Formats: sequence, structure tokens, C-alpha cells
Amino acid sequence: MRRLVPALLLTLICVPAPALRAQAPSAAQTLRAEGLTAPVEILRDRWGINHIYAENQADLFFAQGYAAARDRLFQFELWRRQATGTVAEILGPDEVDRDRGTRLFLFRGDLERELAYYHPDGVEIFEAYVAGVNAWIAETERDPSLLPIEFELLGIEPGRWTPDVVISRHQGLLGNIGAELSYGRAVHAIGADRVRALEYFHPVQPGDPDLTLDPAIDGSLLSQDILRLYNAFRRGVQFRPEHIVDPALRNRADADAEDGFEQLAAVQSAERLHLETEARADIGSNNWIVDGTRSLSGFPMMANDPHRAQGAPSLRYWVHLVAPGWDVIGGGEPTIPGVSIGHNQHGAWGLTVFSTDGEDLYVYETNPSDPDQYRYQGRWEDMRVIVDTIRVKGAAPEVVELKYTRHGPVVHEDPSNQVAYAVRAAWMEIGGAPYMASLRMDQARTWEEFVEASNYLNIPGENMIWAGRDGTIGWQAVGIAPIRRTWSGLVPVPGDGRYEWDGYLPIKSKPHVVNPPEGYFGTANSNLTALDYPHRREAIGWEWADPFRWARVNEVLDGGRKFSIGDMMLLQTDYTSIPARTLVPLLREVSSSNATAETARRMLLNWGSSTTRDPESTGPFVLDPTSIEAGIYVAWERALRDAVREVMTRPAEREHVGSLSLKRTIDWLIAPPGEFGRRDPAVAAGRTGMGDPIAGRDAVLVGALEEAVASLRNTLGSDMKGWRYGQERYKHALIRHPLSAAVNADLRARLDVGPAPRGGDGSTVGATGGGNNQTSGASFRIIVDTENWDNAVGTNTPGQAGDPDDPHYRDLFPLWAADRYFPVAYSRERVESVTERRERLVPR
Repeated sequence: MRRLVPALLLTLICVPAPALRAQAPSAAQTLRAEGLTAPVEILRDRWGINHIYAENQADLFFAQGYAAARDRLFQFELWRRQATGTVAEILGPDEVDRDRGTRLFLFRGDLERELAYYHPDGVEIFEAYVAGVNAWIAETERDPSLLPIEFELLGIEPGRWTPDVVISRHQGLLGNIGAELSYGRAVHAIGADRVRALEYFHPVQPGDPDLTLDPAIDGSLLSQDILRLYNAFRRGVQFRPEHIVDPALRNRADADAEDGFEQLAAVQSAERLHLETEARADIGSNNWIVDGTRSLSGFPMMANDPHRAQGAPSLRYWVHLVAPGWDVIGGGEPTIPGVSIGHNQHGAWGLTVFSTDGEDLYVYETNPSDPDQYRYQGRWEDMRVIVDTIRVKGAAPEVVELKYTRHGPVVHEDPSNQVAYAVRAAWMEIGGAPYMASLRMDQARTWEEFVEASNYLNIPGENMIWAGRDGTIGWQAVGIAPIRRTWSGLVPVPGDGRYEWDGYLPIKSKPHVVNPPEGYFGTANSNLTALDYPHRREAIGWEWADPFRWARVNEVLDGGRKFSIGDMMLLQTDYTSIPARTLVPLLREVSSSNATAETARRMLLNWGSSTTRDPESTGPFVLDPTSIEAGIYVAWERALRDAVREVMTRPAEREHVGSLSLKRTIDWLIAPPGEFGRRDPAVAAGRTGMGDPIAGRDAVLVGALEEAVASLRNTLGSDMKGWRYGQERYKHALIRHPLSAAVNADLRARLDVGPAPRGGDGSTVGATGGGNNQTSGASFRIIVDTENWDNAVGTNTPGQAGDPDDPHYRDLFPLWAADRYFPVAYSRERVESVTERRERLVPR
């Protein structure tokens, strides 16, 4: 393995691996790999994208697996261990729950049928892809110096892949089971009406959705850690200093250490908690299409920026696949074959999350004399039991029992109360591996073929859009959707047979549009389902993002302009805040006795006026990283959200209700309900017993502003010029490596990327989350004009490579941080013009 010498010295003295060596375009290199049938060309462009040219389909996907594993080997190894439930084998007893949960949720169906579901040639494609991955791993076995530094830090080696590793569900956007349990607990504690009043659902009629807990369920028992195994299976791996083999390279764990593990881990834990809360309140991603009447070129255009957790290496990976029947470029997760978001010679497509509830928590009465039996339709039914052994580093192997009801894996047992809980998951069906049906989309030539391909995309629920060079644009919602005839799917239900799914809604029957008369269509995780849609209550989810990003996208697209690629770039990175545009005018009729807060109030009002604002300030209501007003506004909005939560919830309710929807918060501030009367200053002064909600609302506005400026002063100093939004102490992007908290400061600087100042927040189209560090949002972006495929542009941060010593590990971060793009070459001529390394992969 590569020795852990300083990065600069390593660059000077080490002979780089073939994967890492940058060459002149003319300096072709021949590599041999066992498993190929014919030569394959791999041209790597200056942005790190591999353009793969093969003579046949099997060799194409072999080369994709080979090149991706070479670029992202540690990411591949983490995926493999999470997918197979073998993390405890390298990290010890703390990971036994993860491995047990993973094995509970393994796909145990017919693997050949599973692979063939995603593509008619799925068996060949997956086997070829896995063979390519293993061919690169074999190279590292012959020459361990090819391994990235993470393997030496952990003292591990990569393991071989099989097709069942690729189709693991562990990293997918799967469903709402955590929210379902939370709603159940809240309904038991505060009642269904209060939960509906405080959460942001999309009712079809008053009283929707139904949140009633069945009387057969003892709500008091829902407070147990019922989803412990499920959550362990789903969470990311967290490395600790003791996992690092060399003590000298570990993060110091003493509490006083400046770079101590506990301090950094606490920060990262807070970031993860914020991300989880934010993901529930405002799941990310934007996409839109415009037809030729709306574009300068006269051809349709497509733009997509999916929002997920930021990481080093990046979640997504660009690739270009060319062989007979294939010519597709775009991005997807590096560990799966094909392209999930991109374009071929005929059209471009993208995705955002469409709310689809494919999970339910079932509660069973168990037999007092045999806890492995549960009551179903009046009879005792046996659980299926699988005995498995988990190997554990530093400890004896653990023998575990994996139990299943007819509905799914048993995640929790409570023998003392004769209760058990199981998760029913639609993604356990054949075809439940995330994004795999993209293989069919990669070859679509028309809108009709694209819809047919979309019919196979079960997971996740998505808004799929298409822009065809023939002029057609369209939207098709996808995702496997259980039909629930008698309940909403938002709270746990008894597993006694009274709550059964009535099959699945055909994907083609989900909402869709083709060639809308407006000439455009945009989605941003908002509810675009018509109220009269026939399956609205039985098969469409109830939880959606706040509508602000969607509103801004449609506001711009409806402006009557003809758009260019440049216009689309500006919209993808747009930081205009519709919440700010709504909330700031409420400050016109109030004032503060606090001089700093009053100055801040006037600055915000000036910021919002396009005619009177300071010429040195940024545009109205734009959360620009250089803006002081943006810094004041964001601090105020955060304080407002907390204050409104205090007003609208009772003390006993707060532990059962998370952060409130910003949409709901703004509604209450615009039209304050009676609860705000308690904040009327006249009530506090004893002048009246019944407060005025408007006066109370105004007091909340001012109080939150005073709190915000106090917080900014304490954090950034008393000089308001230092309250600029984008800065390391405020809004920024520091992208962390999985080993970041476990290693010492020198290694951490080598692994982490950033920081860089950022703008926007979770409600702007350029979505950067609600926390100070951008832990979520768009890392991968793509914009395509179907007139000329070589005009496409994209982003990926921090880079294409996963090895921290590869030049392409962080080279795309500066572009991304500045909201800039790189060109995405497609034609062979354009690819040749930007090729930095040429390889010929031949059979060994």
C-alpha cells in the first residue's frame, strides 16, 4: 500500500498508478484485464470523466466497472461491506446491529429474475460490471501500492464483488418508516387533530390524512426503540480514532485537544441531525424541461440538479458509455451500472423525488407461549427464522436469528407485552434496487420508449422528465406505490390481516404530462398531483417539500423569455428567497427600541426594495454569499421559526413535533391565529386579558430580529460589515471524508475539501440547506440543449476521483463553489479535444 508520506512529497517521489497518471493525449497506455473479449478505449477528459468505447455490450459494462472501481475503490469497499452486512468484521462490536439489520433486509428472491427486471440483458450487464470491478481489485492484489490511503489507515483490503452486492437497497431513498413511527407516537401523545394542525400535509378534503391509531395498538409501547435495527442498516458508517491502525495518525480523543475527536464528532453529529431533520422537511432536487418555443435554439432543453448529502468523494459519478446500441453520458452512483441522469442521441432526462410511501410498520400480537408466532386472521402463524453468524473484529462471532412475518422483517420484539413489529417494504420486491431501471432509459429513443422504461423504476419514487430532440417534452411520476384502500400509511397498523395492500398502482397510471401547453414543466419535490386524480388518497404520498423552490422555478420559466444554457445555469444557482420576499415586508409597520436591531430592520427593508436599496448590496431578497442583508435575514428566519414553534405548540407537545414547515410558519405569520395573542405586549403589561394576535405577531417579529442580531454580534462581532453571509464562520461548504473525525489534523486536511463561502438556503433553487455548513444540496448538475449535445454543461463536487491523492479528487470543487460549470463533451471529436489520458484496455 502507498505509504503515508506528506502529499507533496508523495507527488514528487512516487510512481503513480495507471489510474492516477495524467498524460498527454497522444501518450496512449495499454492495460490488460482478465475477462474482456475485445479491446476497449477509455479516454479520460480534463475534468476526470471516463469516455468508454467498446465493441460490445459486455465489454462496455466490464470497462465501466473497472474504471469506476479504479476511481472510487474505498467507496466501493464501503458499499460492499454495508451491502453484505460485514462491517463489524473490520470495525468491531459496535457494528453488529448494522450487520444484523442489513442481513434482515437482504434481497432473498430470485436473483436472475431480479437482474433481468432492470434490462432484458440484465444478467449479462451485471455480471460484466462485477467482473470489471473484480478485475481492478485483482490488480490491487498484485500491486497493493495501487490501493488508496484509506485501506492502509484501516488495515483492510478490498473484497470481491458479486451481482447481489450491486442490487443492495441500503443506500436508497426508500420510504417514510421513521416518520410513520414518529407520527404514531405523536398521535398517541397529543392526538390526531393536533398532529394534522402542526405538520404540513396535503389534504384532499378536510380531515385528511387519516391519522387514527387502531385501538388494537397500545400507543404507549411505540416509545421503544422499535426501528433500531432498521436505522442501523440505513445509517452511514462512522469511523472512530480506534479504527485507525497507526496510533500516530489518529485524532486525539482527549477533551482538551484542539482537534479532538469528541469535538469534531459532535459537530459532524449535529450536521447529520440537521440533515435528517431537513430531509424530512424539505427533500431536495430540482428539474425542469422547456420545449422549442421556450428556447433560443428552438429545441427542447432539460436541467436537473438532484440534492443529496455532500461527501468526499462525491455521491455521483460522470461516465460516457459507447458501444453498439449505447451512447449515453451522465451521472449516477459509481457502484451501479449505466447512467441515471443524462442524455443519449435522442433525448435527455432527469429526476427529483416524488412522494411515494412504500413502507409500513406492522404491529403484531404474539403468542404468550411461543414468541415466534403472531396472530393473523384469528390464528397463530409461525415466523420464518434464519440463523446467521456475524464475524466481529476483536470479539467472538455473533449468532443471530433473523425473523420474518408474512409482511417482512421483524425489527423489534417485546415479549413482556406480547408484541412484535415488522417492516413491510415495497422495495423488497423484485425490481427494488434504486435507479437500476435507468439501464432501460439509457437506450430510449422516444417519449413512448422512455415511459415504457420508466415503468420499471420502482425505487425511489421520482419525477422523471424527458426532453426529446424530436420536440417532445414530458413528465412521468414513477415509483412502486402500494394501494391502501382504508388507511393513510402514516401511522403503524396491526398486522392481523385487516390492513393489507391491494397490490401496486401501475407506474404508467401515476401522474404524467406530455407536451404541456405552457411549453415548460418543472418539479422540485412539490405536490403536482391534481386534486381530482383518482388515486390521490390511496397511492400517493402525503409528505412533500415546501413549495418555494418549485414556485421560483415556475416563476422564471413562465416569464415569457426564450432560454439559453446560460439562463438555465443562472436558474439552477438562483438564490432568490421567496420566504424572504414574503416575510421582510412584515417589518414595515414595526420598530425596535434596540438600535442594532432597528438598523438591521431598515437594512432588510432597503434590501427588499429594487428602487431604493444600497447600490453596494445584492439584489432584492437574494441570499448572495457577499450580502450582509442575507446574513441578517437568515439569522432572523431561524429565530422566527423557533419563536413561532414556541407560540403554536404547547410545552408537552414539543418533544413529539420536530421543526415546523416553513410554509406553515409563514401562513401563521401572515394570518396570525389566536395563539399569537398571548405575545401581545399589552397582555404582558397586564392591560388586557385577551391579546391582539396582530400585536402579538408583531412582537414575535421584532423579538426574533433582536435575538438574531444578538446572535450575529456574539458570533461575528459587533461590526455589521463582518456579518456577510458567505464565510467560514457562517454559510460555507466544508465537505468531509468518512474518515475525517477519526484521523489527525494533517490527514484531515488531506481528506476534507473546503471550506468555501456559499449562498442560498434550503428554500432557494440553488439549495444549500438550512445549516451553516452545506451538508446537502446539488453536487451533480446537468443542463442539456438537445440542439447540440456538445453544448451540455455540468458539475460534480469535489471531483470524479475517490483517492485523495488523485488530481481529480478535489479539482471540481472551486468551479462548483463559485456556481460555475464545466462543458460535457459528447461527440468523439469534442471528447478528443479535451482528452488528458488515453488508455487501451485489452484482454489479459
